[in-house]
Amino acid sequence: MKKILTLLLCLFLLAGIVCAATVNSYDKYGTKTGSYRSTSSGYNSYDKHGTKTGSYRKTSSGYNSYDKHGNKTGSYRKTSSGYNSYDKHGRKTASYRKNSNGSVTKYDKHGNKVGTYKTNSSGKTTYYDKHGRKVKSYK
Repeated sequence: MKKILTLLLCLFLLAGIVCAATVNSYDKYGTKTGSYRSTSSGYNSYDKHGTKTGSYRKTSSGYNSYDKHGNKTGSYRKTSSGYNSYDKHGRKTASYRKNSNGSVTKYDKHGNKVGTYKTNSSGKTTYYDKHGRKVKSYK
């Protein structure tokens, strides 16, 4: 689900920001870990070497995610406050809620806070764990 989680950031759907054609992901030290590139139907994900790792296709209710072989791995469905994520069997795995300040908070399937995504004025999004520690960023 980490890759799907990253997709939400890439698309900036929850933050209401238009995503660039390509978004790179970085670890907490600023080392590139992968990228997401737009396609006609959604996005493809790649590792730091440029090897395709998966894809995300838009649906009427959100997005479906697939592995590099085209097998469905999960989905995201829009809600009134953001998105819920589900595994390939349709079981809820997490929820993402947009806050009034523009940040996005992730909760696990039980409703416990997992972390927060914050986007600055230059478009860089940083993910912090529930203790406020920087985990990764996207630009």
